[in-house]
Amino acid sequence: MRILTTLAIALGLTLGLFPGEAWAQAPDPLEAAATAQTAADTAFILFCTALVLLMTPGLAFFYGGFVRSLNVLNTLMMSFVLMLLVGVTWILWGYSLAFAPGTPFIGGLQWLFLNGVGLETTDYLLGSEPEAVVSYAATVPHQAFMMFQGMFAIITPALISGALVGRLKFKTYFWFVLLWSIFIYCPLAHMVWAKGGFIGLYGGFGALDFAGGTVVHISSGVSAIVAALVLGNRKSYPSGLTAPHNVPFIMLGAGLLWFGWFGFNAGSALASGGLATVAFVATNCGAAAAGLVWILMEWVLTGKPTAVGLATGLVAGLVGVTPAAGFVTPVAALLIGGITAFCCYYAIRIKNKMGIDDALDTFPVHGVGGTVGAILTGVFASTDVNEFGANGLLYGNPGQLLKQIAAVAIAYIIAGVGTFVLLKILHAIMGLRVSLEVETQGLDPTEHSEVGYGEQLTSDFSATTTGNPSH
Repeated sequence: MRILTTLAIALGLTLGLFPGEAWAQAPDPLEAAATAQTAADTAFILFCTALVLLMTPGLAFFYGGFVRSLNVLNTLMMSFVLMLLVGVTWILWGYSLAFAPGTPFIGGLQWLFLNGVGLETTDYLLGSEPEAVVSYAATVPHQAFMMFQGMFAIITPALISGALVGRLKFKTYFWFVLLWSIFIYCPLAHMVWAKGGFIGLYGGFGALDFAGGTVVHISSGVSAIVAALVLGNRKSYPSGLTAPHNVPFIMLGAGLLWFGWFGFNAGSALASGGLATVAFVATNCGAAAAGLVWILMEWVLTGKPTAVGLATGLVAGLVGVTPAAGFVTPVAALLIGGITAFCCYYAIRIKNKMGIDDALDTFPVHGVGGTVGAILTGVFASTDVNEFGANGLLYGNPGQLLKQIAAVAIAYIIAGVGTFVLLKILHAIMGLRVSLEVETQGLDPTEHSEVGYGEQLTSDFSATTTGNPSH
């Protein structure tokens, strides 16, 4: 009898014949929805993180196509080494300095070695008061946020290398980008994006930078031109320069950058949803408009559109739309892309007339493009697009334009002065430039004991490559 009673109770619980017991075990629909949202947003951010990482090899090929064939490996290495160097230092101290609670200018040390950085969500990073909390961040695990931001920290100093190719010692470059990431990138990232930072929305004076106009592009572009001036021109500049050695590399790199940039900008929404869609659409609009304007300008001014111009133009548009991506309409993104292309095109011409050997036009594209994009964000931003942003000049808030200009000025000062000081210190310790003989011969066989294309290995270079068994 007891056995039958037990079986009856078990059957009743299974079929829901005892409502009180059954309902107590039913899952909470709200909890289930929250879990599903967290899973979706985490997958989105992890995918975007991988896209942003892909941008660094894309940059390597983009830059590598422009240089002499005997400098191609050195140029590729200048990007790839950041994936290793910052990939380690971001975990050890970079993330803490950039995002841990601290002063308005730099993060604290409590997150060194990722101490305390687990799988909890990151809404507290973006504000603790209800009106300051960006609700979509509540579904992003802390370590996912950390890795996403780490990819920005990797590519930013790599951008500087475009101004330095063909003449900087690789050893000096290694130490320069290490120090630059600590003393320039981390403070700027903290001031713009971290809670309590001096510049940004979360405790600062309210400048808008959705995905890196000031933190990434202005900082790298300004540092690039300062470094080019400190290094001095290549001996071959400008009369002995050669055409890009591999234009398909340039096109491949530009395509990879465009592809990865969707993660760069859309991922900065920190969730899959409406805001990510806004940034995704704006990214494509900016690139397409800028590339189109660039080749049309070439067509009118020089008679023929070029593949190099197309690639350069679309990259300039991606740069320009980056700070605005999550704050503007698609039509505004088209305008930002077109205006940025126009400005960057003439910035390259002005740089050339001034005789500054920024080898791959890092400042005219990233410095000028980032500046134009940051300022135009203060013109076109709308809270109808992003309620957590601010209205710009066209929406009745001229003060936002002044905030954008102030943020640009701060980024110029930090990047420019910091780069100058770092290079002077390194010059005194280990020197900056390779010798004239090495510069003439090419940095691949001398700095790395290898060349990119085996058929170029003639008897003139065999003595320098005996250290590598493959030669």
